[in-house]
Amino acid sequence: MIETKNLCKRYGEIAAVDDISFKVEAGQVLGFLGPNGAGKSTTMKMIAGFLAPTSGSASVCGHDVASDSIAAKRVVGYLPEGAPSYGEMTTRAFLTFIADARSLGARRAQRIEDVVERLHLHKVLEQTIETLSKGFKRRVGLAQAIIHDPAVLILDEPTDGLDPNQKFEVRALINTMAKDKTIIVSTHILEEVQAVCSRAVIIARGKILADATPGELESRSRYHNAVSLTTTNVGAAREALSKVADVAAIEFDAQTHRLTAIPKPGRQIFAPVSESLKAQGIAVSELQLESGRMDEVFRTITRGDLGEDLPEARA
Repeated sequence: MIETKNLCKRYGEIAAVDDISFKVEAGQVLGFLGPNGAGKSTTMKMIAGFLAPTSGSASVCGHDVASDSIAAKRVVGYLPEGAPSYGEMTTRAFLTFIADARSLGARRAQRIEDVVERLHLHKVLEQTIETLSKGFKRRVGLAQAIIHDPAVLILDEPTDGLDPNQKFEVRALINTMAKDKTIIVSTHILEEVQAVCSRAVIIARGKILADATPGELESRSRYHNAVSLTTTNVGAAREALSKVADVAAIEFDAQTHRLTAIPKPGRQIFAPVSESLKAQGIAVSELQLESGRMDEVFRTITRGDLGEDLPEARA
């Protein structure tokens, strides 16, 4: 478990993190979201024990990060943004070094083989880290974070620099590990929240503005239960949608030739929209019920317009 209580970090008059409190239980993956400079990385560094708080406290698995730092760090795997490593070392030598630093002893060879297999590092084992691509460097960084099979994982932008296939693999790995670990993932990729996170905390200006499930956040979107469609007969489709009683607005994306009917609050419009299009004989190549758009909710919350309408932060 991870717990923070009134966690603060100040640099002179600037509050990078301002009175943050939350808990993350075992089996949860918490997505930590916010604009640049929101305080995400600073908070994660304090939880990982790499940065001392100005006030407040953080604990992992019952160990206070400040007063019981060695015990706390034993149970944490940490992947910082731009994870540092020794560029002149080969991947194998670096992972061996980390395994020894983690005192894995007789488990060393097996744990190295496990992370190499999970992160597909076989072909770069004898290559020096400074010669690796950004994607492989990121995977080596993730390998060192999980090599000791920690109970808690703190991952700052774990898929940064990875191609789409590598991102899919890392997300699958996080989902697999989530069954028996406590995980915090910082990301700018909103689809990643939906792919791996059971909760999402949105932070801006050092404060928590929202703490909810991805589904709860999506339900706050004006596109929640909207209906999107693609058709070659845009004009006729727009006219048909305008006649549906519970349609509040209609949007057209010229790039995708996609129409979106936005419902009035609390209304369901999929069935009447479908019936209206059918009655007018309008052929559509795609008809989709939207759950909501996380990017729109994120922008609104971080501007401060929706914060009071969202669930309170969970202490």
